[in-house]
Amino acid sequence: MEPPHAHALETVCIQCHGSQPGKGGVPVGQWRGSIHEENGISCHDCHGGDPRDAVNAMSPARGFIGAPAEQQIPAFCGRCHVGITEDYLKSAHGKALGTGGPTCVTCHGSHRVAAATLDIINENRCGTCHSFDRAAAIKDAMTRTEAMIAVIDAKIRLLKGEGVDTDSREKSLFALRNTFRRLFHEVDTARVEQESGRIRSELSAIDQSLALYDQAKQRRKFIGAIVVGALLLAALFSHLLKKTWN
Repeated sequence: MEPPHAHALETVCIQCHGSQPGKGGVPVGQWRGSIHEENGISCHDCHGGDPRDAVNAMSPARGFIGAPAEQQIPAFCGRCHVGITEDYLKSAHGKALGTGGPTCVTCHGSHRVAAATLDIINENRCGTCHSFDRAAAIKDAMTRTEAMIAVIDAKIRLLKGEGVDTDSREKSLFALRNTFRRLFHEVDTARVEQESGRIRSELSAIDQSLALYDQAKQRRKFIGAIVVGALLLAALFSHLLKKTWN
């Protein structure tokens, strides 16, 4: 299926490079199907230039800045991903920038950009530079937290669909999800485990408050069943009494 922005993304960059064999066409092939394409981010959004004028598409006068040097990559991506870049630069990965440490494209790719999920943390990718042990511990802690967020989010959606006021729980979950996302570039195992544990504790509190809604709903169902049963018995008694008099 074509992404929603497929036609809008067919710029002169895509048209020219997409038809090129070999090295010139590789970036377009990698970009297709990426999270950038899915969200309507095309060549000129990162590299600048004029996407409607083939002659001046790569003119600095039209804002073309080309590809960044390795040390400039975080700032290049950080024009859009501001908070993520801050988190990266504070991490051990970011502090090793320029001395062999990974940049954004090392883990996320330059053109075949993948969605930022925990799937990115895997032995093949992390094992390229170091042992997977620490990364596995980080992934385990974050996977458990992400699973709790998904379950609670589903419960809130269900209750909201039933007309329950879930506004405060939604806001609490939103804040915790954002805090959780800020851990994605943290590579300090102890801190990730500690912070994930704290987040899960707060998620449990939200989950318990949602359970109260369920308990109240079950009580209402039980009382409703008793009322219906009593009405049926009353109707039966009335019917029998009427027959007796007749």
